[in-house]
Amino acid sequence: MTVIAVMLGVLLVGGAIWLYNPDRPRAALERRWAPPPSQFVEAAGMRLHIRDIGPRDGPTVLLVHGFASSLHTWETWAPLLEDRFRVVSLDLPGFGLTGPDPTSDYSDERSIAVLAALMDRLGIGEAALVGSSMGGRIAWRFAAAEPARVSKLVLMAPDGFASLGREYGRAPERLPWLMRLLPYTAPKPLLRRTMQNAYAAPGVLTDAVVDRYHAMLLAPGVRRAILDRVLQTRLVPPEPILATIHMPVLLLWGERDGAVPASHASDYEHALPNARTVILPGVGHVPMEEAPEASARVLRAFLDGTADG
Repeated sequence: MTVIAVMLGVLLVGGAIWLYNPDRPRAALERRWAPPPSQFVEAAGMRLHIRDIGPRDGPTVLLVHGFASSLHTWETWAPLLEDRFRVVSLDLPGFGLTGPDPTSDYSDERSIAVLAALMDRLGIGEAALVGSSMGGRIAWRFAAAEPARVSKLVLMAPDGFASLGREYGRAPERLPWLMRLLPYTAPKPLLRRTMQNAYAAPGVLTDAVVDRYHAMLLAPGVRRAILDRVLQTRLVPPEPILATIHMPVLLLWGERDGAVPASHASDYEHALPNARTVILPGVGHVPMEEAPEASARVLRAFLDGTADG
């Protein structure tokens, strides 16, 4: 029995060592993942990782990524817009190379303040605001709070309505034990399996994409910040807020979205005074990665005020 116990102990220690993923050095991550046109700017008391491309005198498009993502999600999309638009993207606080917020505040209100401060820092008075998933919730809340600063609003499979296990006004009291392990381990095979629910287009979820998401998870302090955000997120009933948003809104969804099904678009259509929906066939939760040309074409048509897309 003693020999078996020792063997089990060795196996457990060996497994723990194999699964342990420490944070990676920031300097190395920035060299690899923040080449030009990446830059770092100070706003709202933070060092924000951003990209700012396209003509400075063109209309601005501000891109807000989703949960556990980064500005890299827009890499294929942005060059399709920069001929006419000033395209600004950022790593939200707690994600990517922006890293943890020194205030430790990951509420939607703090995200709204950070976006406003970034616009001030870059001299942007008004922008078309595009938000994906969690970033979509932040985008529509920003549009309601700062309507004079949003010319048009694009919501890509936005978060915000209550669902099974997510009630209005309540944050999780505690995290599942597997999630609590996140600061210590982030196995790449498990990450791939988690991401498969978001990608429907064949061949898009490549090893390179998984490597990028994995590297951003291992940026210093990001995994703990992700857990803090989960524990601080309190959904509010969206209908009264959405009803105050009168600028034009595009709801852009992938037909095969496995994370936020396209059927949810009707909830937003009913609540928003001035919205239209486009559903892209054969696409999942991240149209800007899965079908960049098709989704950018729809976006440009919306921004240009044309009916085609």
